[in-house]
Amino acid sequence: MKIYISADIEGVTGVTHWDETEKPEEDHKKFAHQMTLEVKAACEGAINAGADEIWVKDAHDSGRNIDHNLLPKNTKLIRGWSGHMYSMVQELDETFDALMFIGYHSAGGTNTNPLSHTMNTNIDYIKLNGEYLSEFLLHSHIATYLGVPAVFLSGDLGLCDEVKKFNRSIITIPVKEGRGNSTINIHPQLALELIKDGVEESLKKDFSLYEMELPREFNLEIKYNQHSEALRAMNYAGVDQIDSKRISFKTKDLMEVVRAIRFLL
Repeated sequence: MKIYISADIEGVTGVTHWDETEKPEEDHKKFAHQMTLEVKAACEGAINAGADEIWVKDAHDSGRNIDHNLLPKNTKLIRGWSGHMYSMVQELDETFDALMFIGYHSAGGTNTNPLSHTMNTNIDYIKLNGEYLSEFLLHSHIATYLGVPAVFLSGDLGLCDEVKKFNRSIITIPVKEGRGNSTINIHPQLALELIKDGVEESLKKDFSLYEMELPREFNLEIKYNQHSEALRAMNYAGVDQIDSKRISFKTKDLMEVVRAIRFLL
């Protein structure tokens, strides 16, 4: 069984402030270590369920947060950014049996994580078909397009609740809850135990339960923090301006949405 894990940090237990997420900051090392341990726990759960090949994308900021030495030997770690439009699931293709998300967080525009954002902190939000678009939903749509089921997610409670709206069969482990600029976190060791067990459970279920359908049409809306960015976005073919800070882009092809986001942010 071949598994793909995409890992972020803003949904890791304990992470509350931007200083804890950025590599040059002193606080980063401690929380990057917890991010590594949560990924390790996911790998161990996958191995217990029969996984013999695991690919991990370090999908936070520099893409250089995870200590590969702490992961099992059957893992391949993708570090840095290639520029591929799949971004946080770079190298994902039809050969994988399942996709998992570790340390994921609520979408930009929501109030369920003090670090809520979608892909870029320089924008206010992205909406898809009128709903706030999270990094989970964007990349699980890519997986659906490729025929790879998303089976597991750990992160903040707000995002876990969102995941259940799309498919209640996906196993979710909320390790924290956002409250204003604060977070309420479960113990780091408990998070590791729950992630390990949750991943194992997710891979032992009937994979047909994870099937999701893509929308037939896509209406993308982006609200920038600066009006000049909305004006710049008008150079992308098919973009319409809604107001001084908001643009829209419509298509029936998911890959055109993915491509547009890559170039419009």
